[in-house]
Amino acid sequence: MKKMISVMMAMAMAGALLTGCGGASQDAATTAAQTEAQAEGGEASGETAAQDAAEGEAAGSSLKIAIVSSPSGVDDGSFNEDNYNGILAFIESHPDATVTPVREETGDTAAAVQAVQDIVADYDVIVCCGFQFAAIGAIANDNPDVKFILVDSYPSDAEGTEVACDNVYAMQFKEQESGFFAGMAAALETQSGKVAVVNGIAYPSNVNYQYGFESGVNYANAKLGASAEIVEIASYAGTDVTNANVGGNYIGSFADEATGKVVGKALIDEGCDIIFVAAGGSGNGVFTAAKEATGVKVIGCDVDQYDDGANGSENIILTSGLKIMGMNVEKQLNAIADGSFAGGNALLGADTDSTGFVKEDGRHQMSAGTIEKLDEAYELVKDGTIVPAANFNDIQPDDFPGLK
Repeated sequence: MKKMISVMMAMAMAGALLTGCGGASQDAATTAAQTEAQAEGGEASGETAAQDAAEGEAAGSSLKIAIVSSPSGVDDGSFNEDNYNGILAFIESHPDATVTPVREETGDTAAAVQAVQDIVADYDVIVCCGFQFAAIGAIANDNPDVKFILVDSYPSDAEGTEVACDNVYAMQFKEQESGFFAGMAAALETQSGKVAVVNGIAYPSNVNYQYGFESGVNYANAKLGASAEIVEIASYAGTDVTNANVGGNYIGSFADEATGKVVGKALIDEGCDIIFVAAGGSGNGVFTAAKEATGVKVIGCDVDQYDDGANGSENIILTSGLKIMGMNVEKQLNAIADGSFAGGNALLGADTDSTGFVKEDGRHQMSAGTIEKLDEAYELVKDGTIVPAANFNDIQPDDFPGLK
């Protein structure tokens, strides 16, 4: 499976990585050499390090930052916007820093990488939002003085092989965990007995949400007395990055509200009364379909979307599945500013409070009983008792640790 992903990614890449990126063994050797050199340097090297840190912190106050996003832009009310808000939070405490949003208009992997190449000489930090930016590894290698924050993917070399780069902090999330909580909530709260998940494009992060949602519904059915059916319309089935049919309901874009509304209405016509929406800007169309229907609720994605659910005096949001990106983006910008930045590939989940769901008063419409069950499940996910299915963890939504 991983080999197939590598082949697919290689088709979208140009150029090769040389010394800036490498595997885990290279990183370990580099770290060991640095540690030995620091020990030999003694007090003098300590003074130099302190001076470098001070200079880095001063430079950090005026960082030039770019954020390159998918076609839905940084005001999509979801994925891109949360990353953007992390930058804005950093700028609030570093007012000399600036940010420039760059919208890549197509969502194509080659075009996404080219968009980064076009601006790399103009910025100190580039935040890349989405799986389509995985192939920035060669660019990072060629521009070692530029720092990159890559969200939802790890950098790859010219052959599609995952690498770690000194100047790239890449974060992926266990979206299947947030999807799992969304699935549980849908199964426990549905009145019609039919629920669904709508996604944008079958990138790994979106398939993770889908499989996590299906796992959560199955868990609630098997363990908590729910009886919910997951509705999928075959004509909207997704094809993942290995060309495998993953089912689900995929719009095919993160910026197509019109088709989002069509898919949402089709599911509502099938009897769904709760829909988990993980589709970026396309999801706004699903929201519209729900607002025009009666008795239909949606579950938001990535961020708290309660405000987007306003519908006259009512609200269509049941809860939102959370992926805490903005906090982690801000954390890495602070590290760049104070000189403590270290490149690497991180997988973030409930164990670092980076996934979850909204349960704050006034921001959801779940029953107290549902929240209690979600809280109990959260602890089981956090300690690894429950491991929801994901695109590439070799676990299925109907057979995962914690289900039986």
